[in-house]
Amino acid sequence: MIKKSILLAAVATVGFVGVAEARDQIRIVGSSTVYPFTTVVAENFGKKTGNPTPVVESTGSGGGFKLFCAGLGVEHPDFTNASRAIKSSEIETCASNGVEAITEMKVGYDGIVMANSKASAVLELTKEQIFLALAKDVPQDGQWVPNPYMNWSDIDPSLPDEKIEILGPPPTSGTRDAFLELVMEPGCEAFAECQDLSKDDFKARAFTLREDGGFVEAGENDNLIVQKLEANPAAVGIFGYSFLDQNMDKIQGAVIEGEAPTFENIASGAYPVSRPLFVYVKLAHMGVIPGMEEFLEEYTADAAWGPEGYLSDKGLIPMPDAERAAMREAVVGKVDNVN
Repeated sequence: MIKKSILLAAVATVGFVGVAEARDQIRIVGSSTVYPFTTVVAENFGKKTGNPTPVVESTGSGGGFKLFCAGLGVEHPDFTNASRAIKSSEIETCASNGVEAITEMKVGYDGIVMANSKASAVLELTKEQIFLALAKDVPQDGQWVPNPYMNWSDIDPSLPDEKIEILGPPPTSGTRDAFLELVMEPGCEAFAECQDLSKDDFKARAFTLREDGGFVEAGENDNLIVQKLEANPAAVGIFGYSFLDQNMDKIQGAVIEGEAPTFENIASGAYPVSRPLFVYVKLAHMGVIPGMEEFLEEYTADAAWGPEGYLSDKGLIPMPDAERAAMREAVVGKVDNVN
């Protein structure tokens, strides 16, 4: 499993002239969920080493892979954050642009939460109810019809008599990809009308979100979603657990399938909407862009990603000790082989 998750392509011998002189600052793109963790690591790296603090941009996982895979050299990023694993099509794009050596580093775990303002009651939802709230078309009496549910109570009388307004990430977001797979797909599967669909039809039904105002794409800025929840107590937002953790005084997480999105529930696997988080490394830039090795050393130190580390304080769910140690050994070993 470690081999599969760590090395996605053989190390290629690639050189490009003048990069070190042209850029001495690490550049990182990718997931808005991983962004706050990598940003803290970058700040600590800058303070401890004296190197320029890396530039970290929040572009979404899909947007990050697009930038990361575009090529080698000073104009392309060195790392990309991701809240989902890289797709085979993205590996192919990387390879077609000469990016043939990629190391995948799992950094921990995260839960995807549905949160609302503390001015409202805590929502208690099933995946089937979430599917009915968000799908563009829903099953009724053996037929597929445009989503008729305007209020939560239309789905179930036990739910609030409030308008359904869910703020969520755009298609470029790994959070959206994971939410569709972890919530919408099993939510659809619960209905008999989904059972006889072809693979393509099932995906279309399960993954196509409503466009009538019930779901609103709120961009990659999860902090902006939090602000909107404060302004509209009836609204619900979808984002990573860390943003809930950092805003507990303002918002609260919905209970899904009977489990609350707590640190302990995500770490134990009890919370049903959790996923691993990653950082991908462009090995051809190692030893050329200064500080990449030291940056990885900082990220994989127990003081950062361990149970008592500063990333845990920010909401990252640490990997178990053995998994964390194996990941560090594998990543640092690949770096040493490059150098």
